[in-house]
Amino acid sequence: AIERARLADEAQNATVQVETERLRNSLLSSVSHDLRTPLASITGAATTLLQANGALTLETRHELVATIAEEADRLNRLLTNLLDMTRLEAGAVQVKKEWQPLEEVIGATLARMNAQLQTHPVIVNLPSDLPLVPLDGVLIEQVLINLLENAVKYTSAQSPIEINAYPTDDTVVVNVADRGPGLADEEKQRVFDKFYCIRPNHVHNGSGLGLTICRGIIEAHGGRIWVENRNDGPGAVFTFTLPLDGEAPSVDAEILDPL
Repeated sequence: AIERARLADEAQNATVQVETERLRNSLLSSVSHDLRTPLASITGAATTLLQANGALTLETRHELVATIAEEADRLNRLLTNLLDMTRLEAGAVQVKKEWQPLEEVIGATLARMNAQLQTHPVIVNLPSDLPLVPLDGVLIEQVLINLLENAVKYTSAQSPIEINAYPTDDTVVVNVADRGPGLADEEKQRVFDKFYCIRPNHVHNGSGLGLTICRGIIEAHGGRIWVENRNDGPGAVFTFTLPLDGEAPSVDAEILDPL
C-alpha cells in the first residue's frame, strides 16, 4: 500500500511538471511575439528620430512620437495582463468590496479609454433605479477595460459599442455589446481560456489573457461571466453579474464630516 501511494505521488508530480512545462512553453510562445512587436515598433521609430538629423518634417516627427507612445501603451497593457494573471493564479488578488455607484466605475473606465474609443461611439444605458453595488472599483474597471478593448479590436471603426446594466432580485447584470462578427459556438466555450485567441490570423491578436483575467475577477466577486451573440443582428454581448450581498448603506444614516 505504501509503495502504491508512493508511485501515485510520483505520477501526480510528473503530471504537474508536464502541465507546468506546457503552460510555460505556451506562455513564452504567446508572449514573445506580443512583446517583440511593440518593441520593434518603438525601436524603429526611435532610431528614425535619432538618425534623421533634422531632415524630418514636423508632421513626420509627430507621427513617430505618437507611434512610440501607442506601442509603449500596448506593451504596458500586455505586461499588466501578465502580472494580473500571475496574481490571480497565485491567489494574491484581494477583492476589496465597497458599496459604489456603478455609473462612477463606468465613467472612470471611459475616461481612461478616451483615446482608444475615439473611433467608436459608446452608448451607455443605465436605469435610474440602479442600486449601489458591492464591488472592488479598481478590479471591475479592469474588467470593463478588457471588454471594451476587445470590442474595439474586433469591430470596424465607427461601429457603436453599448454598455448596459440592470438590477435583478439579487444581482446587477452588466454587459458590453458590439457590432462585430460575433462568435462561433466553439469560440463561445473557449474564449475565456488562457492563451486562447479568436481567429489566430487576426491582425489584432493579443496574448489571450484579457478575458481569462475578466473571468477570474468576476468569479472572485462571486459572479459569473459569459458571451452570447446579439439577437438583433451581428455582434457579441459579453455579460457579467455582480451579486448584491448584504445591505447597502443608507445615505441618511451616514455621519457627515462638518468640514
